[in-house]
Amino acid sequence: MFVDLLLATLSLFLLIPLVTGYCACSYGRSFWLWFALGCLLPVASLVVLAILLHRKEMQPGERLLAEAREVLASAVEEESRLWQELSPLTNATGLRQSPLSAHR
Repeated sequence: MFVDLLLATLSLFLLIPLVTGYCACSYGRSFWLWFALGCLLPVASLVVLAILLHRKEMQPGERLLAEAREVLASAVEEESRLWQELSPLTNATGLRQSPLSAHR
C-alpha cells in the first residue's frame, strides 16, 4: 500500500517536468534543462515555455516556414497520387514508359 502510494505520488510529481521537457525538446530546446526547471518550478516552467513557444510561432518567418511545410507536404501527396495513377504504365522490364508512348 505504501509503495503504491509512493509510486503514484512520484509519477504525479514527474508528470509536469516530463511534459515540459518533451515540449521543449520537440521545439529544439534542451530536454534536461526544462525537465530540471519543471522539477524546481513546475507550473512556472510550463507558463514560461508556453510564452517562449508562442512568441516563436508568432514571428513572421516561422509562420512562413510552417506554411511552406504545408505546401510541400501537399505537393508530395499529389506527386505520390500521380505516380500511383501512372503505375499501370510500367512495362514488362520494370521501366516506366512515358505517358505519351503508352497511349499510342
